[in-house]
Amino acid sequence: MSGDFTPEQKRYLEGFSAGLQIARAARGGEASPATAEPVGPDVIHIKAQDRTVKAGGKLCNEEKFKREQHPFDAYERLKEQAAKNEAPKAADNFRWRYYGLFYCAPAQSAYMCRLRIANGILTHWQLDGLASLADRYAHGYAHVTTRANIQMREIEPKDAVAMVEGIQDLGLCSRGSGADNIRNVTGSPTAGIDRQELIDTRPYAREWHFHILNERALYGLPRKFNVAFDGGGIIPVLEDTNDIGFQAVDVKDGVAPGVWFRLMLGGITGHHDFARETGVIVTPEDATKVADAVVRVFIEHGDRTNRNKARLKYVIDALGLDKVVALAEEKLGRKLTRVPPEALAPRPAFDRSAHIGVHAQAQDGLNWIGVVLPVGRLTADQMRGLAGIARTFGDGDIRLTVWQNLLISGVPTDRIKDAVSGIEALGLSTSASSIRAGLVACTGNVGCRFAASDTKRHAEEIARWCEARVTLDSPVNIHLTGCHHSCAQHYIGDIGLIACKVATSDDGDTVEGYHLHVGGGFGPQAGLAREVIRDVKAEDAPVLVERLLRSYLDRRANPDETFLDFARRHDVAALKTMAETTA
Repeated sequence: MSGDFTPEQKRYLEGFSAGLQIARAARGGEASPATAEPVGPDVIHIKAQDRTVKAGGKLCNEEKFKREQHPFDAYERLKEQAAKNEAPKAADNFRWRYYGLFYCAPAQSAYMCRLRIANGILTHWQLDGLASLADRYAHGYAHVTTRANIQMREIEPKDAVAMVEGIQDLGLCSRGSGADNIRNVTGSPTAGIDRQELIDTRPYAREWHFHILNERALYGLPRKFNVAFDGGGIIPVLEDTNDIGFQAVDVKDGVAPGVWFRLMLGGITGHHDFARETGVIVTPEDATKVADAVVRVFIEHGDRTNRNKARLKYVIDALGLDKVVALAEEKLGRKLTRVPPEALAPRPAFDRSAHIGVHAQAQDGLNWIGVVLPVGRLTADQMRGLAGIARTFGDGDIRLTVWQNLLISGVPTDRIKDAVSGIEALGLSTSASSIRAGLVACTGNVGCRFAASDTKRHAEEIARWCEARVTLDSPVNIHLTGCHHSCAQHYIGDIGLIACKVATSDDGDTVEGYHLHVGGGFGPQAGLAREVIRDVKAEDAPVLVERLLRSYLDRRANPDETFLDFARRHDVAALKTMAETTA
């Protein structure tokens, strides 16, 4: 009889049978032995779930949702819900994230749709097309995210399918951009145009991007998974905050000299960890194979019972870094290459302000222009206008960055003035104060049910207040994040604020607020910011930040001392006093 079923029907029956066994085990009964070995692209996940249950674990709800029906087998139901303008229930709200759709209730009775844009680079006509989709389905605006990506918001259920398919019509996609999948692949935004880069990351990010899209076994992980490629360019990619960071290095000796990728594993700063050095280097051509092997180790050993512990970091914590690398080598069928640190040349330094303003490219006579986006927000008219500027004055590419802004590349030197004038006519800027250049904020409670504060509005309030009162001569990063997921990575900011509710009475009344952290860094200066003050009302945050910045300018050891060095030179008590004391 099995020959009469399609592969999709077989997977459904296998999942249904296993689900009955899981349900019986959860009620205290014993699961009956499987009548057949599971088959198909989802088998690696089914077996991992089975091992969890057999060991006495209880699958979390998300694992049960995936087991009951794989999201990619439920598209017709998404279409039915759209036809009825019907909001999804919990199980489908999770499943539709496989298509990039997040239903945002109670913050908004609408979907957010997140794209996939390999290396964060899209064409002018794609941005123009997204502007039209934003006008039609997403209230006329979009956000640039901290994964060099775009997300559209306020999409009614009736328009969800039209949005997903409209994005595909543009040669883009949203597949796998949410839920338990490998998220948008980031890479150096100046790849291929950077004077100091060691390697152009675009082909390697693109290869990994399409490998993910076309390998169903890489969907349905224990939890989300981030991968970044840093080519040694002047704009940092924050690869050390990813589950896998491929960091370009110049190998001097010990193996074939040249540019390799250093393999870093387990970064997740929201859980207080940067990616760890493995001692392994990978040829660029092997990056996708190695990433695939590491992800499959995660699939088999990741926690499917506790979502808070279901990241690669916790597999490394449980098994040890050496064991995780050894398991990846088993998947590859060969040993990975290891070199001592002294075999690697020092990496080029990054410039924390290179994502803003005009900068000369590797190509003579051409430049990129970094455009400031107010906490990542763009109107559809601005998107359309920027697309036109990229087409008319540049090479036609739009390059998104992890700093929630974008670059227009390939602008001839004699066209810079015209391009900048066009950008300013859109109400945007190519020059920023050192505050706004490093200002990062997540969506906040306007569009996210987890967030405790309106982070984007409060970020703008901090910037406006401080810009009018403090003149900085070096960049300072200020990150505002709405919840423990730390999408805005508050722990790596010079000043980081994580949202909370601040009690205002004994009766349980609260207002929006933040816990204030100081002294975070990344790359060669990687370190987590220390908590300085708890329960700061949002209305008080601008003044506290101003006081910290004034104290830095007044007390720094010399004009070259950065805010980060200044902050790390002082203990928490001293920093707290600076923030709370009126000058």
